[in-house]
Amino acid sequence: MTGAPIVDVEPAFRLERLHAAHAASAGIVRTTPVLTSASVSKRCGGTVAFKAECLQRTGSFKLRGALNKLRAIDGVERGVVAGSAGNHGQSLAYAARHLGVPCDVFMPVDAAVSKLDAVRAFGAVVHQRGTAVDDCIALAQAHAAEHGMTFVHPFDDPDVIAGQAGVGIELAQAVGDLRRVVVPIGGGGLASGVGLALRQLRPEVELIGVQAAACAPVAAALASDGRPAVPAVGRTIADGIAVKQPGTVTLPLIERLYDDVVTVDEEAIAEAMILLLERSKLLVEGAGAASLAALLSHVTAPAPTGTTVALLSGGNVDVGLLASIAAHEETRAGRRARIFTRVSDRPGGLADLLSAVANANANVIAVEHVRDGVELALRESGVELTIETRGREHLEAVLAALRSAGYELDVGV
Repeated sequence: MTGAPIVDVEPAFRLERLHAAHAASAGIVRTTPVLTSASVSKRCGGTVAFKAECLQRTGSFKLRGALNKLRAIDGVERGVVAGSAGNHGQSLAYAARHLGVPCDVFMPVDAAVSKLDAVRAFGAVVHQRGTAVDDCIALAQAHAAEHGMTFVHPFDDPDVIAGQAGVGIELAQAVGDLRRVVVPIGGGGLASGVGLALRQLRPEVELIGVQAAACAPVAAALASDGRPAVPAVGRTIADGIAVKQPGTVTLPLIERLYDDVVTVDEEAIAEAMILLLERSKLLVEGAGAASLAALLSHVTAPAPTGTTVALLSGGNVDVGLLASIAAHEETRAGRRARIFTRVSDRPGGLADLLSAVANANANVIAVEHVRDGVELALRESGVELTIETRGREHLEAVLAALRSAGYELDVGV
């Protein structure tokens, strides 16, 4: 990986082509904002801003590439088909509806319900088959060949890549002191497009790619110095970038364009999602939050001068998953805890315990009597409390107060 400025660019990726693709989408694609955050900047140790593609129509950057591809297709009226975890499918369905053409989308069997509903809402026919995006891509290609439709790849296509370059063009225009950009990488379409635009417009800018450690084929391929690599492929909350194999078009571009590609773990991604929700009021999916996760977990750092932009690539997160992540993060931060203890099985026993919790200024979310499966003395009852506190220090104070009141505690049962 060189990260060197590009002088010679393939015709499909020359700057005038990228600008033309960006301009042609202006009536549909939003110019998304670049948002600053003093609290995040302080925590990361440098000036950090967000490119909020989570606020794009259809909830992700994918609309840019889908529109550009459909404009380039001869015979598009016969229909288009895609394999997608959700974002590409939503965007292609939206673009196809705008042009009045049929659209079929193959999605994994465990795709988020919210993404399935959104694709259907834009008028596409959804086929739920396959266990991963790669499976769905293969199924979509076969369907396209059988029915005379056009297959639209989610990332490994020059027209799609040229469309995604609009994100880089907007960054170059919006951030005068841009020094570093951190970009989530799945198959590499967004990373390639952003890299191609910025290497031609702002060659001094550093480019850092980020993958989820549970599914990081690009990072594995680059680390192997061109030798065949078998990346770890596991489940991740960053499902939008969970791609098993890097693209044949995108991988060489990323190797050529990017200064580094790093990985982040699930805890870092979850923390970034909640921080963005709490501090910036931005709903960002796991894939989109990976860029901030890399900065928060210090696997990469903000530039020493100027502005570092974390690209928030999408905001299509399942509500059930978000609730689960929020509860997990509340527990990890010490703002929520489950406590098991024993009380006297007589009138007032439970009330005394709850009064002790209230006197310590904690909030009780749930109470459950536990009489089975635990050792209890006669006339004794087990009680499990879920409590809410102001943070780790307050939780420790609550636990100390309960122990001082004579309660034996098991925390986190």
